[in-house]
Amino acid sequence: MRYFVITGHKASSDGAFKLDDLAGGAGRLDILVRCVNSAFVKSHDLRKDAEIYLVCEGGDDAPKTVRINGASVRYLNPDERSTASLIRNALLKKIPEGGEANSSPGVYVSRMSFDDVIEKLAPLGNFVYLKEDGVDCRDFEFPEDPIFVLGDNHDLTEAEETKLLSKEPSKISVGPISLHADHCMILVQNELDRRLAAKGEQI
Repeated sequence: MRYFVITGHKASSDGAFKLDDLAGGAGRLDILVRCVNSAFVKSHDLRKDAEIYLVCEGGDDAPKTVRINGASVRYLNPDERSTASLIRNALLKKIPEGGEANSSPGVYVSRMSFDDVIEKLAPLGNFVYLKEDGVDCRDFEFPEDPIFVLGDNHDLTEAEETKLLSKEPSKISVGPISLHADHCMILVQNELDRRLAAKGEQI
């Protein structure tokens, strides 16, 4: 399984935004939308072995986390508008106390914070922090169930980074220059795909 945790530091948490204003009124939700596509979309298919956690920290209703599971998600298309609609529908759902709501197949929303997500995932795999000063991903031995953590257009806050570092993550870089979050995800996906293919395993 491949897990991705993306923090949207200003991403709208209430769903009260227009689909044609994702970069403005939705608090750069466009970044999170592109990350969803990078997590799942292949040519003519979706990745079934991936799960993404979108931590929305913007607005008065924050935090909320939208979780999308590749094995069960439906109605996920490559275009950003329809993906944003899936996320907005999740954010508009009434969330049960201490639980999560299912807004459509494979899409869930909860009131988990970044710290909550890290604690939930800790038993499921090994954390991998995407950071410019990390080990080159081409020289890195990926764990069996990697949990990739990265920020949006801003680095993790000091508190978020402290929480993540408490789990002793590996720290990797995808190259010599800073890239967009969704591009970083594509590169680590490709690196994992290549290694599976080299072993003759099904991707």
